[in-house]
This record gives sequence, C-alpha cells and structure tokens, in this order.
Amino acid sequence: MAFELPNLPYDYDALAPFMSRETLEYHHDKHHLAYVTNGNKLAEEAGLSDLSVEEIVKKSYGTNQPLFNNAGQHYNHIHFWKWMKKGGGGTSLPGKLDAAIKSDLGGYDKFRADFIAAGTAQFGSGWAWLSVKNGKLEISKTPNGENPLVHGASPILGVDVWEHSYYIDYRNARPKYLEAFVDNLINWDYVLEMYEAATK
Repeated sequence: MAFELPNLPYDYDALAPFMSRETLEYHHDKHHLAYVTNGNKLAEEAGLSDLSVEEIVKKSYGTNQPLFNNAGQHYNHIHFWKWMKKGGGGTSLPGKLDAAIKSDLGGYDKFRADFIAAGTAQFGSGWAWLSVKNGKLEISKTPNGENPLVHGASPILGVDVWEHSYYIDYRNARPKYLEAFVDNLINWDYVLEMYEAATK
C-alpha cells in the first residue's frame, strides 16, 4: 500500500492565528511530502510496500531505521492534520472522553498540564501523545518519528514538537505553541473516534 500525501482537511488559513498558512504550507507540502517520497522508495527497497502504514512502522522498528523514520513520520502526520480543526481545543470534550480522562488521568486540568509538560520536556525533535494502553489512557513522549504503536499502545492524540511545526509562528517558545494546540486546535471528535477504535 503506497504512501500518499493526504489533503489537509481544512484550508491553509483555517488554523490561524494559532498555526499560520506559512507553517502549514511548509509542514504539509514540503516536510510531509518528503516522508511520503522517501518512505515509498525505502518500503519498496525493503519489499514491504504492499503492507499498511501501521504494519510498516511496526516491522521496520529496530530493524530498518531509515524506513522507520519516514514511515513513522508519515503515520504521525496523517493523524496530526486530523487532530486539529478551526475552533478546536478547550474543555468541550465528548462525554465518553471526558469520563476516561477523569478516571485515568485525574481530570482535564491535569491532562492539559501533563500533556503540555510531556511536549515541553521532549528534548530535541519528537512528539507528545495521549494513547490507550491496556484499556487505559496514558500520556507519553517519543523522540523523532517514534510513536506509541511500537510500545504496545494505540495513539489517539499526538502533537508534533519538531521545530518545523512551530518555529515560524512561535520561534523558540515551544510551551506557548503547546498551550495554543491544546486550548484552540484539538479536534476532540477525531480523538474520540480513535479512542473508540482503540477500546473496542
């Protein structure tokens, strides 16, 4: 199954002022496209191009680093675009998700603080995650293109903390970017969709 660059699910201006048109043009049209192009070439060379993105991520982890880097980042970004929407974020979570965050993570305010802290503390490039592992929600962080799939978990929300995700808009103020992401951008409906799939 060849990697394909998905269209953004909104206009390039839709997430402003929290994420600018310029950031989305560079991040989606250039960075994500490079993961797709390189990932396809490397998957073909490895004889894995007929597998799903998730299978390629798991199979290449620890065995084929260049392929894993590109496949992992492709998987992460397919969902990253959908994890954001105009007028998103904040405390208006679907009830089922709100209940799970209360029971597993100590409530929305603690989730917000811990998720932002995970993204802030990730040294260098990487991601912060909300995942389902053994039926419960957990917050984690990973370096580079790594994701919870390779640690036995199902990611339901992730935020990109590579500099290309925020430097145009926030310069070196990563915590401000993370606050803007949580408070103004998260597409909770898509998070719920992934939560329900992960807890079936």
